[in-house]
Amino acid sequence: MRYPAYLEKKFNFPGFYRVKLNLPSMALSDPAKDLKIQLDPALDQSPIKPGQTVAIGVGSRGINAIAELVAQICGRIKDKGAYPVIVPAMGSHGSATPEGQKKTLAELGVTSDVCQAAIAPEMDAIKVGSVFDAVPVYFSKKAMEADHSICINRIKPHTKFKGDVESGLYKMLVVGMGKHTGALTYHNFALKYGFHKLLKAMGDTIIEKTNLCLGIGVVEDAYDQVMKIEVIPAAKISTREPDLLALAKSHFPRLPYKNLDLLVVRQIGKEISGSGMDPNVTGRTCDLMEDDFSQSLYAKRLVILDLSANTAGNAIGLGNADIITEKIFAGMDYQATIMNALTAISLKKAAIPVRLPNEEKAIQAGFQTLGPVFPEKVRAVIIKDTMHTTDFLVSDALNRETEKLSCLKEMTPCRIAFSSSGDLIAPGP
Repeated sequence: MRYPAYLEKKFNFPGFYRVKLNLPSMALSDPAKDLKIQLDPALDQSPIKPGQTVAIGVGSRGINAIAELVAQICGRIKDKGAYPVIVPAMGSHGSATPEGQKKTLAELGVTSDVCQAAIAPEMDAIKVGSVFDAVPVYFSKKAMEADHSICINRIKPHTKFKGDVESGLYKMLVVGMGKHTGALTYHNFALKYGFHKLLKAMGDTIIEKTNLCLGIGVVEDAYDQVMKIEVIPAAKISTREPDLLALAKSHFPRLPYKNLDLLVVRQIGKEISGSGMDPNVTGRTCDLMEDDFSQSLYAKRLVILDLSANTAGNAIGLGNADIITEKIFAGMDYQATIMNALTAISLKKAAIPVRLPNEEKAIQAGFQTLGPVFPEKVRAVIIKDTMHTTDFLVSDALNRETEKLSCLKEMTPCRIAFSSSGDLIAPGP
């Protein structure tokens, strides 16, 4: 394929700095132990009895130590004489198939062997109620066949909307435990009733009309380490989740800039963000009924270099970029990506941007499609992904602004280079 002459030529990239920020670490020393301390009395006070079955809803997010946490839940349930069953709670993820969802859990380390519990990946959901006279509310059939159910999820800012509950236990109940049917129903009707308003209504119905007895909220710090776990009786989720969301937002990692010419994201993936890359970091979102995230950051050009290994080809989010590499296109599981986009009613996120042959040409095009701006004047940042914003690269043009950051730990001059195949060689995570 031929490209404009300026892309065919060798490009002289400006100098860069590797920047490390010094944000406070709030990590728990032993999250599984902290969970056990809370879970034992919570189970004692719950309606769970010996001999009963407890469904545990586990999602597709890459929560730190998720396998250990799920294993702890299963172990504590068995100690009470009950029988845990893990139910994948991830809507359309894993291509909305039992095999795909079980594989997604395994990629997170959640397996029958590790957790010492059966996994029930069936996709069937049953109607448990309705809201606004028109919207059916669904819940996993396998979970409802159990005597009780529990869900665990990370609580964090959502990638579509803002409210007092966003991405957390309510979302897990409605979109995750609702299986593909529930996820599709929610996203479809949200375009009429609003994402936040509908999530609250559907979640309240699930809490009231299903066998849910406990929710387990996980909050992570700026380094993606578990900083708080809270075991919450079902009836108190509506009052506790907003407080946990406020805590999560106060520690959410963001880049310390408001305006960039170029943002390069080295990888995107479903375990990184439900949107592949988090708009709370990139500022990029473009779809029906989505809130504006540009106040977080505005980047004139956004380039994506690769897919994460754990995303299993799901390239959702690539449509929010301007430029991608050919290897992203070649490695994309189009079925999984389209299933995700159609279920979430987020068609733009599966659109195919401009494709360039390798990482070098993709980044070069990012620099050279900004208009008459000298490379040394381009405000560019290169990050590993949107979960890692405390160790990244900045171009020379951001030197003085970065030096003034109160959270700056280290700033080291460096150069970026490329392998013979055009892959980026640069210091950093």
